Amino acid sequence: MSLRLLYFCPATEGGIANYAHAQATAIAAHGVEVVFLTAPAYRPLDLPPTYHLDPSLPGLRPLPLSSKVRLGLRILEEQRALRRAIATYQIGHVLFATYSEYLAPLWWQPLAQFARQGIRFGAIVHDPCRTYQVGPRWWHRWSIACGYGFLQEAFVHEPIHLDTVQPMPQLHTTVIPHGSYRVPSPQKTRDACRRLYQIPEASTLLLSFGQIRDNKNLDLVLRAIAQVPEVYLLIAGRVASETQKPVSYYQRLAEDLGVSQRCRWIEQYIPDHEIGDLFQAADLIVLTYRADFASGSGVLNLAVHNCRPCLASSGPSSNLRTVVQAYDLGIFVPPDSWECIRDGIQTFLRTPPTPQWQRYETEQSWERNAALVCDRLFREPEETP
Repeated sequence: MSLRLLYFCPATEGGIANYAHAQATAIAAHGVEVVFLTAPAYRPLDLPPTYHLDPSLPGLRPLPLSSKVRLGLRILEEQRALRRAIATYQIGHVLFATYSEYLAPLWWQPLAQFARQGIRFGAIVHDPCRTYQVGPRWWHRWSIACGYGFLQEAFVHEPIHLDTVQPMPQLHTTVIPHGSYRVPSPQKTRDACRRLYQIPEASTLLLSFGQIRDNKNLDLVLRAIAQVPEVYLLIAGRVASETQKPVSYYQRLAEDLGVSQRCRWIEQYIPDHEIGDLFQAADLIVLTYRADFASGSGVLNLAVHNCRPCLASSGPSSNLRTVVQAYDLGIFVPPDSWECIRDGIQTFLRTPPTPQWQRYETEQSWERNAALVCDRLFREPEETP
């Protein structure tokens, strides 16, 4: 009997959706029939023969309610759709594109019942440190425990002891690599890209790509480039949510620091066919996360694919720090300091790194990722410790 996996991915764009598609494609290449459960807005670049797209998850409807209420309703609708899909496809294995605890006390018990019936659940834990709190602390902690309560497999990108709030003897944690992303080749030459954004030929261009979030320390990057006059900064992406500082905040700061003439802003989601052009134009990719960042980086893996070094910072146990230092993928600096960011830029200008692109691609491949995931998810019950 062929192996079948239900891949649950509510995200339709951005880092989680890109990761899910790359991983599901690699799992399908292992001979697994993948049912990719997502929303209608999801538009993958390609579909392998054993990869079945089911776009029956609900989208975010424009109801006359607050954004938080609409998000809550969508989460509950997604869980109902997941339970229907498990029954419809007679699924024995489910992989969540990302672990989430939001409203878990309201939806986890039916999945726990499925688990007791023999269905195996796994999740990619992209953000193992759940620092963003929704509601009071007691609810947040209860939600985290419920979010893990039905899982047998947790997949992480760096060795870590997961904070599951309470003991989870059924939960096994596996470290998996984070492969690089394949996006269309650049449509323009480097010179044409830089001319488009009015970047002087002799200048060094920094690129901050993806969702604009407070923990990326863009304010510190602006303070740093104020001290390095030959550097320009291109910010491309949308603000992650209404809880984050708006683009106008950074634009005002750039004005106050006297660097607005060296900043370029593309405040929108960047489609796949335009990503290569932005990385082609850039010299250094900015990944200056706060000290509480303990994850991997999808943007780093776009940078690897496009052979662009990065300027990075993060917490001490992040996969970002591990791979940047292990493969010399860029300059790593202590987090939360504009002076360290400035020094990192100057180090790059004096002595650029010599990244080991090919070794990274070989050792951190999607093929290895999929092999580890399949080995854990499709184990016979008696094999599980």
